[in-house]
Amino acid sequence: MKSAESKIIKGLVIKFENEKLIPDLFGEYDGNLNRIEKLLNVDIRSRGKVLEIFGKNAELTHNVLNDLYRQLKKGFSVGFEEVDASIRMNNKINNEVDKSKLSDLLIKTIKKNIRPRTYSQINYVETLRKKELVFGIGPAGTGKTYLAVAYAVYMLEKGEVDKIVLSRPAVEAGERLGFLPGDMKEKVDPYLRPLYDALEDVLSAKKIERNMELGVIEIAPLAFMRGRTLSNSFVILDEAQNTSRMQMKMFLTRLGFNSRMVVTGDLTQIDLPLEEKSGLFEALKVTKNLYQAEQVIFKDVDVVRNPLVQKIVDAYGSFERSKK
Repeated sequence: MKSAESKIIKGLVIKFENEKLIPDLFGEYDGNLNRIEKLLNVDIRSRGKVLEIFGKNAELTHNVLNDLYRQLKKGFSVGFEEVDASIRMNNKINNEVDKSKLSDLLIKTIKKNIRPRTYSQINYVETLRKKELVFGIGPAGTGKTYLAVAYAVYMLEKGEVDKIVLSRPAVEAGERLGFLPGDMKEKVDPYLRPLYDALEDVLSAKKIERNMELGVIEIAPLAFMRGRTLSNSFVILDEAQNTSRMQMKMFLTRLGFNSRMVVTGDLTQIDLPLEEKSGLFEALKVTKNLYQAEQVIFKDVDVVRNPLVQKIVDAYGSFERSKK
C-alpha cells in the first residue's frame, strides 16, 4: 500500500467513522488492503480513517471495503477469507441478492458461527431452514456439504432433531471395498473422512466422540441405510452423483417423520462405471415438482477455497466444453 502523499490525483474516497476498527480492516501489516490491491488491480492510499482508491475497479473496491467494515461493526473478524468472499459477493456476476443478508443469516453452533459467503450459499441456508428435502448441486469447494453439516449440528443443539446421520457411497475413484485392506471400519473411513472434517470444524472432538458412542451422530456408508426409517433425524448424503438409481431411491425413501434430508453432489465428477447412470440425475428430475423438496445449484463463482481452486474448476469446465 502506498502513502497518500505520493501523488495528487483524484480517486474514489471512502471514510470510516470508527477509527478503532481501522487496524482490523487493514489487517496485519496492511495484509487485507494489499490483498485487495492485488486481486482487484487497484491502488489504495490511506490518510488516517480516509482511503482513496485508484483504478478501474475502484467502485468495486469501495463496495468491498464498506462490506468488510460492516462486518467488523457487527463483531465479525475479517481476514483473507472474508476479503475473497466479499470480492465475490460484490462482483457484478454475483450481484443478485441483498448483501446485508450475509451478516444476518448465521448458522449458530456452540463452537462457532458460520456465515454464508456467496449468494448461492445464502439461498442454500434459507432453503435448509424451510424444506424437508434439499439438493445441493455444484463443484467442489462451494460449501455444499460443510453448510449442511453445520446446519445439522445447529438443529441438533437446538433440540429440533435427535440424531445426525451422515452418509456417502463407499465406492469412488474406481476402487472397490473388497480390494482394500482392513476391517469394515478401516475400509470405509477414508471415504467418509470429508464428513468427519466438516463435523470437526463445528463440534469439539470430545463431543463428536461422545455423540457417536451414544448413537446421536452416525457416519456410515450408503449401504448401511437399507431397511431403515430415519425419524427425528437430520440426514445428509454426500457425493450423491456416485449412487446408482436404486441406491438413490432407497436412500430417499428412508426419510421418517420430523426429519430433514440433504443430498449433495457434483454431476461433473461421476466415478461410476461408464455403463451405469447416476441416481442423482434421475432424483433431480423425479423430485423437481415436489413442494417440500428444493434444488440449489452452485456455480464456479461460489467456490470458497483458495482462489486458485476456482480457476482450476473454470479451466476444467472450459476443457470439457471444448471436447464436445
